Amino acid sequence: MRVGRQSRSVPDYMRRVPRWSNPNPSIQTMTFPTTIKPFAFRVTLANPRTAAKVADAFIPQNSVDKVVVEIFPGPGQLTRALLALPRSRIKKLIVLEHADMYLKYLKPLEGVDDRITVLPLNGETWSSYQKLEDMNLLDDVRAIPWDQGVHPQLHFVSHLMSNVNGEQFISQLFRGMPDQQWLFKYGRVPMSVLMSQYIWNRVSGENPFVRCKLSMIAAAVASCKDAVPDKALQPYAEHFYPVPSGHTRGRKEDSEVTKKAGPFVAVNISPLENQVIRPGLLDKWDYCLRHLYVNRATPIKKALPYLAPNAQSLMKGINVDPKKTIREMSIEDWTELVEAFDKWPFAPEDLSITDTIGIDDERHG
Repeated sequence: MRVGRQSRSVPDYMRRVPRWSNPNPSIQTMTFPTTIKPFAFRVTLANPRTAAKVADAFIPQNSVDKVVVEIFPGPGQLTRALLALPRSRIKKLIVLEHADMYLKYLKPLEGVDDRITVLPLNGETWSSYQKLEDMNLLDDVRAIPWDQGVHPQLHFVSHLMSNVNGEQFISQLFRGMPDQQWLFKYGRVPMSVLMSQYIWNRVSGENPFVRCKLSMIAAAVASCKDAVPDKALQPYAEHFYPVPSGHTRGRKEDSEVTKKAGPFVAVNISPLENQVIRPGLLDKWDYCLRHLYVNRATPIKKALPYLAPNAQSLMKGINVDPKKTIREMSIEDWTELVEAFDKWPFAPEDLSITDTIGIDDERHG
């Protein structure tokens, strides 16, 4: 069925299926148990007008016959906004949602628009994407050589969970680019993601005091830009659900509320043609970044022994200020260091990361 042109009100076809815009928060809590894990961190666009703006920024006017894979849609406000775009922009919309309570709001869309397929699959699980291929849902997607531009057809869209799982997931997506794994085997597939400001700060790394391993990996493999102005998604409570009590009661937000639910940003991500991380070197980048960011306030010359005994000798082969702290190092500095580490004959053979070095260590180092 052809979707009509969007008007100021909700399109007619959306009225014929269960829809979810922004009902009373108490009703939302009854319908969607967001106080219970794992739903507590499933932030979703709730305002249909905002969803329309975000959809237009994710799949803009020059898009033609896109095959969109959307994960973590929740009840589907953004899903509906994507379908309401001019039909010429989206040829196929593949939606992955594993939560039964959200599926009842998504499955009816299959009956009113022939472009959408809703699957009860977890978008965080890599095997889900193999199932898409097994079901022949990606058969019409062409593989585009990496040096021939951003993929014009395949597009990935997601809400990102606002906890450590969300941060780890976006990290995995970036990590798939250097060796062209996951959907990147089709080429430089663009991604459009809604994520918390807290995670975005760590991805962008603009503040050296927030800069981390994730920031460096992202800078090495992708270009990340705001899809819509930040102010278009603020205040949080007018655009997203769930709304923490700190928002609804006008209280000053504590750090946990800030991390969990707001503000949120919309980001467009494009893999770089020239990947700073060469194929096969991801493990060494991981090893160097993780071990050194534990001591982010330490000058590099003093921090290098944390890589391995006598690793300070690496300073002789790189053009990096020895007094520069780990968090002050640029992507160019890291590239020199990892390349030198790769050639160093005394580098440890076991590059596995122990359980004692994790994201929390990275943050507080």
